[in-house]
Amino acid sequence: MQGTDAKPIRVETAAELDALIDAHDRLLVELFTEGCGACAAMEPVLGVVARETGVPVALVNPRDDPVLIERFDVRSVPTLVRFEDGEAVDRLAEGFVGADRVIEFLR
Repeated sequence: MQGTDAKPIRVETAAELDALIDAHDRLLVELFTEGCGACAAMEPVLGVVARETGVPVALVNPRDDPVLIERFDVRSVPTLVRFEDGEAVDRLAEGFVGADRVIEFLR
């Protein structure tokens, strides 16, 4: 998936997210909300991360499917969740972070 066209994928429901999780060995998910400046600023960073690492990135607003808030214990946004082989293995909820920090998080 590495390449210049790697962009974050927007999903709206838990079912869409689950399909992406199932389709990829590794996946990075950003949980965001509309109107969140730090979340909006993360999108271009995540595009860089997808291109640099080849790891697909999904963006989901848990308010669109509130089951996601409880499922991922979302307390602040943006929250990044790293999936490996279908399992959530790590999370990063430090607000806005740069591409280098996200790439480090993926290692």
